[in-house]
Amino acid sequence: MAPPHTNHAALMNQTSTQSPLLPADPPTRGGDHRHWGSLPGSARSLAILEASRRFPGLTLVITGSTDEAQALEQELAFYRDDEQDDALLSLPDWETLPYDMFSPHEAIISQRIRTLHQLPRMQRGLLVLPARTLMHRLPPPSFTEGNTLLLATGDPLPIDDWRQRLEAVGYRHADNVQEHGEYAVRGSILDIYPMGADLPYRIELFDDEVETLRTFDPETQRSVDQVERIELLPAHEFPWDERSRQRFRNRWNEAFPEAPREAPVYQDVAAGIRPPGIEYFLPLFFDETATLFDYLPQQSLVLTDPDLQGALDHFQAEVDERYEERRYDRYRPILSPKEVFLRTEECFRHIRRLPRVTWFAGEQPEGAGVLNMPCAPLPDIALDARAEDPAAKLRSFMDQYSPRVLFAADSAGRREALLEQLKQYGWDPREVDHWQQFQTGSDTVGLCTGPLEHGAWLDESGVCVIAEAELYGQRVMQRRRRQRATDSDTEGSIRDLSELRVGAPVVHIDHGIGRYQGLQTIEVDGQPTEFLTLQYANGANLYVPVSNLHLISRYSGVDDATAPLHRLGSEKWNQAKQKALEKVRDTAAELLDVYARREASQGYAFPQPDDAYRSFCAEFPFEETPDQMAAIEAVENDMASKQPMDRLICGDVGFGKTEVAMRAAFLATHAGKQVVVLVPTTLLAQQHYDSFRDRFAETGVRVELLSRFRSQKQQQATMARAAEGEADIIIGTHKLLQGDLNFPDLGLAIIDEEHRFGVNQKEKLKQLRAQVDVLTLTATPIPRTLNMAMGNLRDLSIIATPPARRLSVKTFVRRREDALVKEAILREILRGGQVYYLHNDVESIERLAEEVRTLVPEARVGVAHGQMRERELEQIMSDFYHKRFNVLVCTTIIETGIDIPSANTILIERADRFGLAQLHQLRGRVGRSHHQAYAYLLTPEGKKITGDAEKRLDAIAAAQDLGAGFMLATHDLEIRGAGELLGDDQSGQIQGVGLTLYMELLDEAVKAIREGRTPNADLPIRHGTEINLRIPALIPEDYLPDVHQRLILYKRLASTQSQEQLKELQVEIIDRFGLLPEPLKNLVRQTGLRIRAEALGISKVDAAGSSATMAFSADTRVDPLVLVELVQSSPADYALESGDQLKFRLNGETADDRLNDLDRFLTLLEERATESKGTQ
Repeated sequence: MAPPHTNHAALMNQTSTQSPLLPADPPTRGGDHRHWGSLPGSARSLAILEASRRFPGLTLVITGSTDEAQALEQELAFYRDDEQDDALLSLPDWETLPYDMFSPHEAIISQRIRTLHQLPRMQRGLLVLPARTLMHRLPPPSFTEGNTLLLATGDPLPIDDWRQRLEAVGYRHADNVQEHGEYAVRGSILDIYPMGADLPYRIELFDDEVETLRTFDPETQRSVDQVERIELLPAHEFPWDERSRQRFRNRWNEAFPEAPREAPVYQDVAAGIRPPGIEYFLPLFFDETATLFDYLPQQSLVLTDPDLQGALDHFQAEVDERYEERRYDRYRPILSPKEVFLRTEECFRHIRRLPRVTWFAGEQPEGAGVLNMPCAPLPDIALDARAEDPAAKLRSFMDQYSPRVLFAADSAGRREALLEQLKQYGWDPREVDHWQQFQTGSDTVGLCTGPLEHGAWLDESGVCVIAEAELYGQRVMQRRRRQRATDSDTEGSIRDLSELRVGAPVVHIDHGIGRYQGLQTIEVDGQPTEFLTLQYANGANLYVPVSNLHLISRYSGVDDATAPLHRLGSEKWNQAKQKALEKVRDTAAELLDVYARREASQGYAFPQPDDAYRSFCAEFPFEETPDQMAAIEAVENDMASKQPMDRLICGDVGFGKTEVAMRAAFLATHAGKQVVVLVPTTLLAQQHYDSFRDRFAETGVRVELLSRFRSQKQQQATMARAAEGEADIIIGTHKLLQGDLNFPDLGLAIIDEEHRFGVNQKEKLKQLRAQVDVLTLTATPIPRTLNMAMGNLRDLSIIATPPARRLSVKTFVRRREDALVKEAILREILRGGQVYYLHNDVESIERLAEEVRTLVPEARVGVAHGQMRERELEQIMSDFYHKRFNVLVCTTIIETGIDIPSANTILIERADRFGLAQLHQLRGRVGRSHHQAYAYLLTPEGKKITGDAEKRLDAIAAAQDLGAGFMLATHDLEIRGAGELLGDDQSGQIQGVGLTLYMELLDEAVKAIREGRTPNADLPIRHGTEINLRIPALIPEDYLPDVHQRLILYKRLASTQSQEQLKELQVEIIDRFGLLPEPLKNLVRQTGLRIRAEALGISKVDAAGSSATMAFSADTRVDPLVLVELVQSSPADYALESGDQLKFRLNGETADDRLNDLDRFLTLLEERATESKGTQ
């Protein structure tokens, strides 16, 4: 077939395809409006790409909705030639409602500002945006240009001026930089996270000059790479310096003469606070605003959705309606729609000036400017599993038209499954990397991976793309963005102290429970020292030097208000400690008994990981987070050892626990063993089955599913295969625990969401534990498992680092009101998202769904609950996944693991009736993507809720950060008391001494019994060495002003156990806060000496005047004879005092001299200690 008329340059640009799709060039004259018909499915994206290649300027693509824009971006990415095509930009929607009282999320602002900054300079490229974004007025182009700060090494940077400049363009000061638009100053170090940047930057100054520029990781705060120069875009779409705020207030008074002075927005701006939703007052910041059209280059082509008019009208109606509802609030007056938004006719006036094309899926009647493309809609080619020949429709299509066909599967796993199926039906597709490769090749059937919802059929050129969704018409795998790597050991940063508030109860191991009153610096012997102030009963104060922070832990037993308060010097604390200790000893003995039985039983030692395993790991599409890596390594080591593994992996919902399980499963199947995966619900079994199939696609491992979704016949076949050892991985619900199943070669059991199994099932699992490796995954471990893990019975790995680009879920506890429900649902639907509405009562669930339909007519509402038939439920879930509904009114059936990335709002009715773990799980159902998610916990109007329920709701609202599951479980321990560890009389003891100390006592007792000594009641916990050299050794306030940060560093220094740890910590401190000042250098050196003194069994070093006294503990490594020799050889320098103390002379007065003297003396003792050991 001869190609239709084309121009030559365009053909060259076409990367030598058979024939271009467009029979003619796109229009270039302003006002020229063409209609392109016959562009069904993703053919429109091919046409858009080709138009942009042939058009000598920028191509602007306007879709009807946010959903459409996202789908189109995915299609364009699939068909684009990355090397040759121009940039693809997007201007995302704010994802808020008109006149909303929320501001858009930083990540959205960041992307918008980056695009607005690039647009004026772009000569060619593609910009995709939804119609509603087009209607927002924007800051003038001069704003992003004029407020962009450039910075390179060697530039002058006077820190105070820069602070003002950063505040002026809207950056906000934070202690640690974590989000776009934040900056922090620490001495000569400036940290900043510029808008539009992938990573934040650390700028190190020498005097007032930039010495180095480095990127750093916001998770770990450690540096990554050096860079030469950076570009700082403004942090918002409006200026924020003093002059602009003054202009804002003047214009406010002109715009709203009636508004009272107390109006919160006005007050906030006057005070320099950015009120949420201030974006809707944009015109008050500028003399005049701009529109997107002011940003476009001279030569621009507009491509629009056929329903552009409808989309713009709908948005305008929504704006007008919300304006009417809100305009009468005197305290929050709002600007009229025409000041904040473009009106529809204005939009069209701008669009008409540019060359324009409207695309249509169907064929358009002949006429001027109408061009129908050589494309046809794909006939129905879906596979029908029930038919004699399931692929009959596909076969007849291919026989009749014999096109070249490219199948696009959603992921590597689906690609394998599809390949297998196509081969069964007699096709042998060749696997290709991308569309270009297929287009330029000559294969008749190709197969590649690519996220397409719809295919395309270019019937004249005889090429056809078929998306997997069109073959199966069924659920498609989710897609996550690739995450960036984090490289560091996020070691257990001392969380319990970072949560200290003034007045919080803390436990001092010698004096009992007091209240924390803050840090203060006190002069002792002329040297400033920092102390933690604790207040005890009758107002008595105890000052604890920061070097002894390891003796203090946060009290967690009951809630803060009812925690006991001890009297200093009374016996009550010792008695409480004594009682707890006796209990602990019995518990420890029982624990050890269980433990010994496990140690004695021989498990199977899996072979060490090899190349096959490494290549399996390499297929994981994301970077592993550090915690995830640590968990994976721990599991590998457990499996390679002889004892059966029993590990609990606790990670928040969506933090990558499944990947840990998959790698363990690979190791087991690779060694020829079978793996059982146990899940609590049928829906979750289905999802795991799909993701395991997907991940094991390339390995030849057989994955089977046992659940109610399978027919009786299928289940029996699966059981038979399992019994013959043919099935390698069997996934199922508790059905797997029934007696009639036997696995000849079981090597590993993986238990997901353990907190959902009942006691009997757990007992069954316990019998398993003695013989096979068990890996348990959970987001919120129930207190008892948590207790066992903490008490050393099971190994615990915590995954607390969130994947990149996950935002925490904003949580509100509110009374249920219709207006609130309506706003929450609308906000989500209008940004193209979906909503879970949780109502745990099957009787009235249909009635509620009706209410939602009348309240929010725009919503498409579905209903799901556990009493539906399996097939029906599966269908509803699949429809919801495919966005055929956008509101799902449901019961807690959704609690376990169906991942729907676009569901980002959840409303939970009667939230006061749920447990903490459950609330946390439910909240984890949203926020699976990079959009801001919201959770509304609704309590009934007018009814009183119980105290416990109130505490639970407060706890969950407080634990908003990602990775909070583990924190909540310890919180739950506090609310419920720790429950029985192995018996039920523990919680009283825990209440007496606090959970943290109780755990330490238990640890110590277990250790003691293991080593064959009786747990020592008087000295249960090593106090460590106390060193007081009377020198300034502290973190100066001007070096690190934030009290919390200082506390955490003190605690980390006091908790270091080895010189390596100390060195690592020192490197980190210098990296984050700058070079160490003298007092901190002294503190670090003193800590190093403390570690060495502890190893020798020295309990105290105290300097006074020109000498120092050293006290030895009962189990010291230093031979008393050595001390006697020292005293005899030079009595002027050494003297023995009261049996266990030695006095020695100090040569100098300065801090350095004293540290050097102690260093020399310790070296001497270390040499003698090793000598005496050698001669024995």
